[in-house]
Amino acid sequence: MQNTASTPASTQEHQPATFYCAEDYRPEESIGYLMRQILSTVAQEVERQLAHTELTNAQWIPLFKLSIGQASTAAELARECRLDAGAMTRTLDRLEAKGLCQRERSATDRRVVTITLTDSGQEAAQEIPKVLSRVQNAHLAGFTQEEFETLKGYLRRILNNAKTVDTPPIHDNTTESASPADPHAT
Repeated sequence: MQNTASTPASTQEHQPATFYCAEDYRPEESIGYLMRQILSTVAQEVERQLAHTELTNAQWIPLFKLSIGQASTAAELARECRLDAGAMTRTLDRLEAKGLCQRERSATDRRVVTITLTDSGQEAAQEIPKVLSRVQNAHLAGFTQEEFETLKGYLRRILNNAKTVDTPPIHDNTTESASPADPHAT
């Protein structure tokens, strides 16, 4: 049997962890809850610091993604922002009304809508990384460089696990113990 204590985590078999138990589950101790709380406070602070630009959280994210080239069409932007097409259309309507972007149908494929930032949009987008850096650094106050790198490594591991999770559905005890021949057995 292999000693997993000295084996790097990346080479260990990926068995589900047993850190949580339904009998004593407390949401405030959940990493999901903690990550959501952190994400929420970061988003609120970013929006507060961008208030003078009149960009909401829903608007600065696609604006930033356009500015760094992560998307160039409405469909790509919707995927990158994890929004449905209707929500992205409404967001782009607002950004376009503010003069920050413009949409243009492709000449070769009318289904494709290309989005470009206007000069005002490019100018507004330049402030976003400064705000993101400032806010995230404030949230990381007191961390050493090593702790920061370790935290990023742990978060990447969780994210990689999340991409491969195949959690079986929950069954009550009577369903699990029932035989296939008699689904009503107790």
